[in-house]
Formats: sequence, C-alpha cells, structure tokens
Amino acid sequence: MDLKQLEYFVRVAELGSFTRASGVLDIAQPALSRQVRLLEVELRQNLLLRNGRGVTTTEAGKLLLEHGRGILHQLERAREDLGRVRGALAGRVAVGLPPSIAKIMTVPLTRAFRKRLPSAALSISEGLSMSMQESLLTGRLDIALLYNPTPSPQLETVPLLDEDLYLVSPRSGKARVTAMTLKEVAALPLVIPSRPNAIRMVVETQMASIGCKPVISLEIDGIAAILDLVADGEGHAILPRYAVSTSAQPKLFQVRAITRPKLGSKLALATASGRTTTLTQQAMLQLIREVAMATFGSVAVAR
Repeated sequence: MDLKQLEYFVRVAELGSFTRASGVLDIAQPALSRQVRLLEVELRQNLLLRNGRGVTTTEAGKLLLEHGRGILHQLERAREDLGRVRGALAGRVAVGLPPSIAKIMTVPLTRAFRKRLPSAALSISEGLSMSMQESLLTGRLDIALLYNPTPSPQLETVPLLDEDLYLVSPRSGKARVTAMTLKEVAALPLVIPSRPNAIRMVVETQMASIGCKPVISLEIDGIAAILDLVADGEGHAILPRYAVSTSAQPKLFQVRAITRPKLGSKLALATASGRTTTLTQQAMLQLIREVAMATFGSVAVAR
C-alpha cells in the first residue's frame, strides 16, 4: 500500500471533496482522483461514494480511514523520533488564530518557534472561530485558538485568555475615561461584526439577559475597518483593549469600561479530540501558552 495514496485518501475522506482536498494537498484534481482509484483497485474495494455534492465513505472506506489516520500519525511520530536522534523535533504544525490575536501573536510566536523548534515547519492562518473549528475536525489545522468554544466531544479545549470587552468611541474634545452600563451601551449605534463572530454573540446574549438588544449601525468583519469607521464617526465599537492599543492611531479613540454586567470573552486552545497530538504539536501548545503569558500578562490563564 502506497503511503502517498493513503494520505490522499484520508484527506479526501476527511474533507468530503476531491476539489477541497486537491487544494489542501496542492495536487491537480485529476491526478488526485487517479491515485485514490489506484488504491481502490489494489484493495479491490470501493472506498468512496461519489455524488454531486462531493464524496462519502463506504463501510470499507470508514475502516480504512480509521486505520489510515493511525498509520500516518505513526509515520509522523517516527519522523519526530528520528529528528530527536539528531537533537531536534521535526514535523509540521498548522495553527489557526483569530485575526485580532494573529496581529499581536504571529511575530513573537514565529520567533519563539524558530528558536525552540528549528527543524520543524510552521503554518499560521487566520480565521473565525467557527471556520477554524471545522478545519480542526477535518485535519487542516492541528491547533486553533477559539473564542468561546461550545463544549463538544469532538474538541479538546484548554482556557488560554480571559479578556474584558470595552466600549470604543471616537475621541472628541476632552477625553472622558468613565464606565458605562450595558443598558446605556444598548442605546448607542454600534459598528460590529456579523454573526457568528464571538464578540457579536457575547453582546447580543448579554444584552438579551437584561432585556435589551443592540442598535446595529454597520456590520463590518475586520477590526481595522471597524476602528476606521468609529474614528470617522459612524458609531461605537465593542472590542478588547489591545485592539485599540495596537491600532495605527490609538489616540483617536476613547475606551470605556462596560459594567452591569461586564462583557468578556474567553479564548481557548483547541485540538481535535479524535487525533493524537504529535510531540512537535505538544511542544507548540506549550509554546503558545508561554507566548500568550508574555504578551497578555494577567489576562492569560497560567498552566
């Protein structure tokens, strides 16, 4: 059995599509389809059912998928063990970060990775929590930082950050650093991300708990664009403090605490529970915790 063919089959089965798998594997779709078909011929079993929406696994395919994941994982562990013989962990780690976190952590995380794991390869991508959760389950990501993840038997999560959310307004005249109640915030026009953004869901849920709902002025997905619109007087935003402090012109904004109740969100380290993490991935999990502690200080959850 050819290991490359096995890897191709596992990716197609996990992603449910030859098209998506060809993009992830960086191989032309006809060549990918041919290799999977050769595997089926060798095993004398149909592994995949093709349909207009993609592919699903047959009973034989489900069995091979389970074995294939284990075989490929053992191969990765073998590479790591050989790497340790020459004194370094090897392998590739794919990490997903929310855009707001990626802006702050990507550079220090990459520097720390190069220093501690020089023989390994790192891939960092940005995404919303919902899409990154799907990528974890399909194997496109090994580790992801998710906001307010819903408990699931398919995910293993470890708390990383507890962050307060603040009202961000355009600075006008004399700066007034005061707190506002959530009910007062509910009367203000907001520039806010669209659902299912984590901040949007926190705002709507907490306002509903006190009998209010947000006044949505604009729905914008992107912190930089939100801050530009707030600075231009289009409304107010609800964001973590560091989103303002790391912006191009933080002096353009007034940041006020929100009370009764406070708004906050939780960031967690997540991996797929169905996949055993390699030693390199375990080292990366620890590295992320260390970089978060150094970057965010008191809001990082120590482990």
